[in-house]
Parts: sequence; C-alpha cells; structure tokens
Amino acid sequence: MTVVTTELLRRFDVPGPRYTSYPTADRFVEAFGEKEYILALAQRRVGSVAKAMPLSLYVHIPFCESLCYYCACNKIITKHPERAEVYLRYLSREIDLHTAHCGIGQHVSQLHFGGGTPTFLSDDGLRELMGMLKRSFVFVPGGEYSIEVDPRTVDEQRLALLAELGFNRLSFGVQDFDPEVQKAVHRIQPAGKVFGLVESARKLGFESVNVDLIYGLPRQTPESFDRTLEQVAQLRPDRIALYAYAHLPERFKAQRRIITSELPMASAKVSMLARSIDAFMNAGYVYVGMDHFALPDDALAVAKRQGRLHRNFQGYSTQPDCDLIGLGVSAIGRVGATYSQNAKTLDEYYDAINHGHLPVVRGLALTKDDLVRRAAIMALMCQGELLFEPFEQSWLIDFRRYFEAELRQLEEMEQQGLVVVSPEGVTVTTMGWFFVRGVAMVFDKYLQADRNRARFSRII
Repeated sequence: MTVVTTELLRRFDVPGPRYTSYPTADRFVEAFGEKEYILALAQRRVGSVAKAMPLSLYVHIPFCESLCYYCACNKIITKHPERAEVYLRYLSREIDLHTAHCGIGQHVSQLHFGGGTPTFLSDDGLRELMGMLKRSFVFVPGGEYSIEVDPRTVDEQRLALLAELGFNRLSFGVQDFDPEVQKAVHRIQPAGKVFGLVESARKLGFESVNVDLIYGLPRQTPESFDRTLEQVAQLRPDRIALYAYAHLPERFKAQRRIITSELPMASAKVSMLARSIDAFMNAGYVYVGMDHFALPDDALAVAKRQGRLHRNFQGYSTQPDCDLIGLGVSAIGRVGATYSQNAKTLDEYYDAINHGHLPVVRGLALTKDDLVRRAAIMALMCQGELLFEPFEQSWLIDFRRYFEAELRQLEEMEQQGLVVVSPEGVTVTTMGWFFVRGVAMVFDKYLQADRNRARFSRII
C-alpha cells in the first residue's frame, strides 16, 4: 500500500469543505425562498429527464434524549416523546405540501433518516412516518434505504422493525470504544452492546452496516485509539466513516462542555489518522475517499472500482446523481440547479406549515460557473479523474483557459505526488486520494476568494 506520511498529513491539516454540495451550504442566501423552491419543483414535474430520474429523500429527526458534547448537529434534547408525535404531524403536512407541487407517486431510490436521533421515535412513530412516505412516494426495489442509529436506543426487536419497514442499511454512531473518552463526551455505550447489535443486524439481513468513528476527542491518545481500531477490525462492519473532531465551541454550545485541556495535540491527531489508515487497510478495507472505508465486496467499494461513485448531502453513494427532497427542520434539498434549506428552529418550521407554506428559508440558484465547478469537483471526488475533452464537450468551454489559474495551483500538488496533470486531464494518484478534499478546494471559486476558512472543519 502507499505510505501516507505524517508530513503530508500535517501540510494538509487546514480547514476546508466536505463538498457534499458545491457551492457549499454557507453560500446559501435568504433571497432564495419558498417561491423559488416551488418553481424548481414545478420545473421538475414538467421536465421529461427529471421526471424519469428517481428521487432521493432525506428526513431530519431532531430529537435526542441526552446531549453528546462533541455534537454539531441541529438537535433538540428532550425526555418528552410526545414532542415527536407533534413533529410527525407537521412532517405529514410538509409531505402533502410537496406532493401538491411535484405530484404523488414519484419514484424514490434513496432514503436517509438523520438527526438528532432518528431512533428517538417510538415503534409506532417509525411505522407512522414510513407509512406517510410510502403513501406519497414509490420506493423502487434495489434502492438504498438507510437510518442513523444510536446504539443506546435500540435492541434486536427494534432492528427487526427497521428491517420490516424497508430499511436495508444501518449506521451506528460509535465514535470511540474507550470508556474514558465516552465519559468525557457524555456518551456511554459499552462495546459489547454494539457488537451484539451488529450481529443482530447481520442475522436480520441488512445489506450494509456502517460504523462512525471520531478522532481528536478529549482523553484520546494514539495508543487508546489503537485499541478502538482493533475492536472495529474485530467487529468488521461493511463500511467505516472516520471523522476528525472539529472543536468550534463558539459556534456549537454543546462543545463548551468539553474540557479543552483534555483535547489531543495536533500531532497526536495526525498520528491517530495515519494509524487508522494503516489499521483499516491492513484489515482489508478499501479506501473509498475522504474519510470512508468499505470492505471490497460492499456496494460502495464496488461502485468506486467501476467508476460509479456519486456524492450528495449524505456523503458518498452508489445511487446516480438525482434530485433530493429534504423534509423536516433544517433539512437541505437539491432540485434541478437549486439548493434549499428548511427553517432551523421548530417554531419557525411549525409557523410556516401552519400558514400553508413550505418551510424553505434560504437556498441558492446555481450559475453556469457554479455548475461547471461542481462538475469538476464531483469528478475529482468521485472518479478521481477529470478528462478535458469530454468535460469541454459537456460544458462548451476551453478547459485549460477556463481553469488556467487552477491548473497552475495543481503544479505543486503534482510535485508532491498527489495528482498527475497530462494533456488528457487531471488524475488523482493513489496517494492523492487521501487528500482529495484538498485537490477539490483548488476549483472552489468562493473558497479561493475568501481565505477565512474558520467556518469549516479541518480536512485532516
């Protein structure tokens, strides 16, 4: 395998976007609202190409029973399950508002429940929500239907219910198996519990089980994280997502409870990442891209090998690029050449729906330059290759002239062995795959013009 040096990891330890979209969500504007979103839905309804493409759905469930100190998600901490019952009623009304504009019976090939904690919902609540969706949309066979699971909120019976409802992919939030680290971030979940749930998921026939890990948490050391890596290798999930903790207490109130002096030094974080990459590759995992690993026979690894990898707001996907409808508070959607985001607070979200409005409060209509750069960034991040001639034919541009400044920036990356720039195009090397986020940043016009990157997590 290619050795990823700590020197390179340190050099690329800078803030940058994750590129689940381009332009990124921080570029959304309030000038884009419900009226513009409805127009995008109407254009989809009459457009023959868009109508032929299945939809992707994202549903945001904001509730959690307890606060995890590292969390940067839009969540509501509550011990009152009845709040979810009210929320479901509003979700039902939001779905109806959507189908009024895009029609009932649209085909769906991808569904993701995120949060918060989607499994905060009761069994009846989960049944009710899936019932609403299935009454309004048609879920196609072979789609990706996933849900984020807090291991503390489920048992084998609940996993059986999720399988019965049609979910075929689970993502368990593990973060770290070390009891001291769990205590420091206020998330106690014994390793034995997670092992039991993954075993149950396999018995129940889930197609893929993902485990989320975070490095850079308080009380973590390279040695303690090595023990977690060993346990994950034994657990052998189909996919692993390995995220760097971004400590931004000025933006995320929950993080103010973390004792800053307990956070690992930057050098320790780099060591944890380097050791994680070695551990997963030695355990037989394929590095898919950015912070994702998968077993060779997992659909994500197969898609990468076959050049069919895609990327959307949920990260890497095997599903073709398609329109995404976001449902629930703070949910983000993409329809045509637009992005949209719902109200971020329950009061605003409920108020909009009470007045018969879709709760979109901001978004963006993409320019041609946005679309061209998005295509370049996604080609690099998904295929690792940007071929000049087909790109020029698709977008009617002279690539070398259009991206003259960007190609000059890539010269240094070429010297570092991260990319190869040839007369045919730009290719990300095996080493470069570990830094593909940094390669993509070269083509981000907004980021190049605005060097204030503090709003982003670090790319390592």
